[in-house]
Order: sequence, then structure tokens, then C-alpha cells
Amino acid sequence: MADYIVEADGGSRGNPGIAAGGAVVFEGSTGEIIAEVGIYVGHATNNVAEYNGMIAGIQRAFEFDANATIHVRMDSKLVVEQMSGRWKIKHPDMAVLASEARALIGTRNVTFEWIPREKNALADAAANKSMDLGESFRA
Repeated sequence: MADYIVEADGGSRGNPGIAAGGAVVFEGSTGEIIAEVGIYVGHATNNVAEYNGMIAGIQRAFEFDANATIHVRMDSKLVVEQMSGRWKIKHPDMAVLASEARALIGTRNVTFEWIPREKNALADAAANKSMDLGESFRA
């Protein structure tokens, strides 16, 4: 069983505005980047974009190993606390996305950690690349 780290982020130019999420998947033991994904959301809030980036990163990691252990790191305190079950989800769009993420995760081992924004530059760059392209991408 593999061990992955997913760093995820999202952005919205206008909030709400043109939005995208981004994620980078790292091999847990070596720190090697094994995938990058950008998910173009269209017109949405920053928080919705962050959820989309997280979901895309988890999905991509599970494509490598469906039973992997995944540690998600994000600079969104809101998403981390909501996905960890410590904060309620009041916004309807985020509730739908959190439900989608929980369905994706199921009973698999996925943990969440807040990191400072400056330590999340690669995921931020993936989100910005998707916004610049105006479309989703996978690398």
C-alpha cells in the first residue's frame, strides 16, 4: 500500500470570479512529485475552488493506488477543519463538495493538515495555471 501527500489549493479571481483548484501529489517516503492536476471551476468562490483542488488531488492519488494512505496539506483552515469534522459546513455548495469528498474517501485512510500559505506554493501554482489556461489539466 502506497503513502502519498497531496498538497491542494484553490483560487478565485474576484471571489467569486474565475476559479480553479490545483493539487500536487508526492510520493510519501521520497517526497518526489508524481502528479500535478488543475481543475478549472469557472465562476466560483475561493472556498469552492479549494474543495475542488482537494478532491482532484485525492482522486489523482487514488488512481495510483486505490488503497493508499493520503495526507492532505492545505492552507485553507476552513476546508481542513470541515473535512476533519471539527467545523460545521453551512454553505450549500461546500456541503455538496464535502459530501463528494467523503464519498470518494469512504473508509480509506485520509488525513488533513493546515499548512501556511508560503508552504503551499506548488498547489497554488497549479490552480493559477488552470485559471490562466481556462481549462483543467493533468501532468
